[in-house]
Amino acid sequence: MRKASVRVRAALGATVVVALALVAAGFFVVATLRDGLAGTARLGAENAARSTAAQAGHTARGAIPDLDGLDGDEPVQVVDASGRVLGASDPLEGRGPVADFARVDKPDEGDGGSDDDGGDDDGDDGDGVEVDSDSEHKTLSFPVDDDGDVTYDKDDIVGSQDFSVAAVQGRTRDGTPVTVYAGASLGAQQEAVSTVTRSMLFGLPVLLVVVGGVTWLVTRRALRPVEGIRQEMSAITASTDLSRRVPEPEARDEVARLARTTNETLAALEASVERQRRFVADASHELRSPIASLRTQLEVAAAHPELLDVDGAVEDTVRLQALAADLLLLARLDAGERPAGKRVSLAELVREHVAQRAGDPHPVRLPALDDGEVLGSAGQLARVLGNLLDNAQRHAASQVTVRVRREGGGALVLAVEDDGAGVPEDERERIFERFVRLDDARSRDEGGAGLGLAIARDVAERHGGTLRVEDSEAGGARFVLRLPGADG
Repeated sequence: MRKASVRVRAALGATVVVALALVAAGFFVVATLRDGLAGTARLGAENAARSTAAQAGHTARGAIPDLDGLDGDEPVQVVDASGRVLGASDPLEGRGPVADFARVDKPDEGDGGSDDDGGDDDGDDGDGVEVDSDSEHKTLSFPVDDDGDVTYDKDDIVGSQDFSVAAVQGRTRDGTPVTVYAGASLGAQQEAVSTVTRSMLFGLPVLLVVVGGVTWLVTRRALRPVEGIRQEMSAITASTDLSRRVPEPEARDEVARLARTTNETLAALEASVERQRRFVADASHELRSPIASLRTQLEVAAAHPELLDVDGAVEDTVRLQALAADLLLLARLDAGERPAGKRVSLAELVREHVAQRAGDPHPVRLPALDDGEVLGSAGQLARVLGNLLDNAQRHAASQVTVRVRREGGGALVLAVEDDGAGVPEDERERIFERFVRLDDARSRDEGGAGLGLAIARDVAERHGGTLRVEDSEAGGARFVLRLPGADG
């Protein structure tokens, strides 16, 4: 199944995240609003109950119906310990107790309802009036008319409404224990919660559509340069023209960095392909000469065996073998082959290699060989040393010098010097390119194919080191190979 585009996925993701956030926020807002309004209703009911209880404390039992707290439209009742309603507000007149929770206990016989037994209560107002400092709350339902007022007239009842009812205990002036029930309507709370919930239910889809649309448009605009990069890369792939580049946006954002990185990759790829093309062309050219020479000698020998130049044929074969080995090593290096991580002593490597070169035209001096080891391939490092010595022998006037010294930080430096003409400063990087020979007049047999120094630098870099050329004290060239020490 085809996956949705990045724009669609981003829009859907943003919409889902916003939806979850809004739903969570909505639940929090509704819960907070409900609790806040319910708390307000409870506080109102408790204040009304305490006020009525305080008035009852200054009133005789028979005068309870005339209390100021019973002349309103809110449900208020004063109930004694036996469950008799001593007074009630207009909506509850003639009704029995609306509740029986937190009701005072019936006094024991002989108690007489004396007001002396509660003088230490926290609600004592100083005149023997007691109001219990504790209160209890319950939510009760009352029938209401179309104005939301409590009514028991069947002709006026339109439904029921929840009320927060508070119960507070107290005593009348003559010592009768009573419980005052007072209710506050929760209709405002329920209406407010319903209004907010409806607003959220209607507003949430609209907001989500806006969020999804804006996200889609913003993502589309942000990804427009990416589409341009994709189209140009597709065109480059189809045309195989690596000289083309993708457009780079002016903004300094991730897409611009992607475009720059893509162009840098294309440039590196173009250079690599061009280098590979030149390498193949040069390799073909270099291989053509020994093969042609060897073929000519074999054809002549086939026709005139007495004219066979065995030494020349062997020399061409050796040259062809060496060139093939160089090309194979370069191919492995280009493929990213990493050297083995074995410990190699540079001083010991130099001594063994120089001892095997008894036929060199110039003597090799070893004035200073510091001890030290590097990590790498002994065979590849020996190849570097051999290539550097071959180059030095080819250009030296009388002698070649090899030194190994340890630098601060644990690095080891191998230097190969000659007393020849040296390397011009403007050519010191070019000589490390493949198939480059500064002396175009010399023969290929003497100068080689121009791969030795290129191989030496590639091997040095694969070992984490560097190879450069500078002037030597004898006036010739000094090739300096610097490698990290094994213990560094």
